[in-house]
Amino acid sequence: MEDGNKTVPEFIILGFSSIGHYWPLFFILLAIIYFVIVTGNVSIAVLILSDRHLHTPMYLFISMLSFLEILYTAVTIPCILTVIWKSKIKISFGNCMLQMYFLHSLGITENFLLNVMAYDRMVAICNPLRYQMIMTSKHCKILVSSCWLIGLLSPTTLVLSLSQLPFCGPHEINHLFCDSSPLLELACTDTSSNALTDFVISLCMIILTFLFIIVTYVKIIFTVMKMKSSSGRMKAFSTCASHLIVVFIFYGSVAFMYVRPNGNYTPEFDKLVAMNYSVLTPLLNPIIYSFRNKQIKNTLKRFLLVKFKNNNEHL
Repeated sequence: MEDGNKTVPEFIILGFSSIGHYWPLFFILLAIIYFVIVTGNVSIAVLILSDRHLHTPMYLFISMLSFLEILYTAVTIPCILTVIWKSKIKISFGNCMLQMYFLHSLGITENFLLNVMAYDRMVAICNPLRYQMIMTSKHCKILVSSCWLIGLLSPTTLVLSLSQLPFCGPHEINHLFCDSSPLLELACTDTSSNALTDFVISLCMIILTFLFIIVTYVKIIFTVMKMKSSSGRMKAFSTCASHLIVVFIFYGSVAFMYVRPNGNYTPEFDKLVAMNYSVLTPLLNPIIYSFRNKQIKNTLKRFLLVKFKNNNEHL
């Protein structure tokens, strides 16, 4: 469009340009990974909901994390698969803004849920006698609802500011889906203030929430080290290990994408980073929690045993 104040009606997402003839293999691999992500996270959520022994705050938060991963990958992976299949796709301006909103909204919700999970572990280990009194069902619902509320409201400023920018061409997004950084590069106006605002908000949010997790684990470590029983120390550290692994994977990938220093990063490199937090992290979460958690593994064994017996009875 010739008028700089007008905005293009649609964008073209280019996806990967370097996979060449290997795209069918890449498509099949990603489709299998997506199936594993959905199946794994659904299985964890169903197991927790079906076993009353797992109806505790810690497992409530784990099931909510699995639910978030299902939604998050539903926003990103089908789009990536379509781009790989067609080599590039068109997306309307409105749908692009909507995709970016949900991408950031679900990511922020997961960020704060990881903080709630750290708080839950701190109360359980540092104040076990008052745990049931503090982490009541009402309190847990308030914490989870707060995570969702913050997640739903936080990206509105970013999305509204981006939607007001003029996009008069080119309209090709050299990325896997609609996100703030590649979109800012397409705006036909100076976006330095938008980029700085996005950087500062992301930096503050990530640093503050990560510091909260660090503080909770410092308290946990001091409490655990005072325990006389070595088995008690091992059990306490074991319950925190899965959460810590997920935290470092999540914050490492997201921080590198949104709060990294300015540098000459190629679009292909940014796509690999995006694949990390949109595919690898949701894939690892169910694996980490299922393989490292004895109660979830025992529940899965009981569930499979009951299914096996029922099938034999019908034969």
